[in-house]
Amino acid sequence: MEKFLLSFIPIFVAMDAIGILPLFMGFTEHLKAREKHKIVTQSIITAFIVGMLFLFLGRWIFRILGVLVADFKIAGGLVLLAISLRDILTYEKGHKLSAETMGAVPIGTPLITGPAVLTTIVILLDSYGMFFTVTSFMVNLLIVWVVFLYSDSISNFLGKAGSKAFSKIASLLLAAIAIMMMRKGIIDTISYFLTSKT
Repeated sequence: MEKFLLSFIPIFVAMDAIGILPLFMGFTEHLKAREKHKIVTQSIITAFIVGMLFLFLGRWIFRILGVLVADFKIAGGLVLLAISLRDILTYEKGHKLSAETMGAVPIGTPLITGPAVLTTIVILLDSYGMFFTVTSFMVNLLIVWVVFLYSDSISNFLGKAGSKAFSKIASLLLAAIAIMMMRKGIIDTISYFLTSKT
């Protein structure tokens, strides 16, 4: 139980189900309940596949490509920043993200399973082994799934005007998260090159 908790908590913090809920609500506020459920399912499946692939192949892929985890953070941040700026500066419904793909990108990845989660599971794999890491990852995905399913209740509580305001605030929050990811990636890159020279 102790090993499970020690592996569960870092993933829970990195995944931040409550923190990404406003972003999910902002992306899906114009969709019907059936479309939202489809996106929830798509996002969880995408997050699971990306997480598991990275768990088994991440380090090998990075080594083959010569990519650092820091590079991954910067790239993920740029993707999120582009999405958030488009949402902040656009008012027409026609420019919303496609309902066909938003479950996969950006919700499934990099929001649910992003650089922070991927880095965390690789570290936990070395510390606590495959069983506890995979179990903790799957339990956290289950929590995100439940939180997303109840997003309609939260949206109804806020009302139409509140949901629209919430959507724009969520886009600003997404931009801030994107900048944070890029900042951490840049700091990690600088740190890597400084330590490699010493």
